[in-house]
Amino acid sequence: MEEPVQPTWSTSDRFIPAHFVRPIQAFIRTETASGVVMLAAAVVAMLWANSPWWESYTSILTTEFVLQFGPITIEEDLLHLINDGLMAIFFFVVGLEIKRELAVGELRNPRVAALPAIAALGGMILPALIFAAVVAGGPGADGWGIPMATDIAFSLGVAALLGRRVPIQAKLFLLALALADDIGAIVVIAIFYTDGITWGFLAAGVGGLVVTRIANRIGIRALGFYLAVGVVVWYCMLRSGVHATLAGVALGLLTPARPLLAAEDFDRRARNIVEIYPTLVRGHAARERIDHEVTTLAWVAKESVAPVNRLQRALVVWSSFVIVPLFALANAGVRFVGLDVGGAIMSPVALGVGLGLVVGKTVGIPAATWVAVRLGIASLPPGLTWRHVIGLGAIAGIGFTVALFVAGLAFPVGSELRDIAKLGIFAGSILSGWLGLLILRSAPEVADVDHDEVVANP
Repeated sequence: MEEPVQPTWSTSDRFIPAHFVRPIQAFIRTETASGVVMLAAAVVAMLWANSPWWESYTSILTTEFVLQFGPITIEEDLLHLINDGLMAIFFFVVGLEIKRELAVGELRNPRVAALPAIAALGGMILPALIFAAVVAGGPGADGWGIPMATDIAFSLGVAALLGRRVPIQAKLFLLALALADDIGAIVVIAIFYTDGITWGFLAAGVGGLVVTRIANRIGIRALGFYLAVGVVVWYCMLRSGVHATLAGVALGLLTPARPLLAAEDFDRRARNIVEIYPTLVRGHAARERIDHEVTTLAWVAKESVAPVNRLQRALVVWSSFVIVPLFALANAGVRFVGLDVGGAIMSPVALGVGLGLVVGKTVGIPAATWVAVRLGIASLPPGLTWRHVIGLGAIAGIGFTVALFVAGLAFPVGSELRDIAKLGIFAGSILSGWLGLLILRSAPEVADVDHDEVVANP
């Protein structure tokens, strides 16, 4: 009898387990595709904002809505509902991915996580310093956090364009770096881009997070319960002055990353049904027994998958293909009519953002990586070269989504500085992507991980 093949390490890379890379590659494919949709939405926004119908664009975004959830009343215009409400779901998905990586993924091992974390730190500090040096305390100085961001979808999309010139090790490094960058951006938003804090609402929001944690610990599995608590936490954060999207991140980080039941429970229950089915005779009692076993099996199958994985699969498509494109549509509409584009792009704010993204990321990420390797804190993963690190550093300068988000926090709606910052984001992101392509396109092609070919562990 032929022995079953044991899934272990891939033939093309002994250091990366196939069961880990498969979900990562699926995530990368989703983010890459969503980047195209997001770019299309941004183009539509800019064309609409500069068309004869531009007033309708502004009118729709400023439409007021009143939402009533029992005692909770929310009065916001459409722009803020997207930025404060829907983007909380986007950050919840980001929190889920960070939690998964910290619990069972690339960031679980502190030594492995050290390299992208240090690289991300270098890619955040230098852009902020460049912006501060260019603006030099003048108007727009509050925008120093804008060039710190890396857009996961666009950066992975550019890396995907290079095919096998960017091996899976490089894509994993870029993904881990972007996630570490997101953690840093979340911290910056929480500390530096909050309004005056209303401590009562903040305490209530934190209390809701504590309730969520306790409910996880005692085994409450009802999704409706967590949805209700999540809405309350989001509302309390919104009213507290701390940005409401941070509620999404916190709830994502509190989501269990391990299943309630082991895979053996599903296997045992499934085998039980297969074994008892032939022994049952036709009739009502037999049907009830089978229904009971199948219902139990469905519950066991659901609880054999970690909640963080279930929720991410359920929400990532909505986040990537609906929420983020809506955010781009609502925030990328810079009106150029009446704006001195040449003067605006050469203004300190636009230059600070653009140079921060292009120079700060391209220099800061490789420099921090080199220091980490030189000091023995971490080492380059097998297959990752310094050309890859420099090219990926340039690609990480594509700061579209989170950069626009921070620009919206730094400058008020309708201000000229907000539009100027957006111009710097667009210019810096385009130049960063082009520079990354230029650096990496001369890299030699390598064989990627082949998951269809699995061999026994040597």
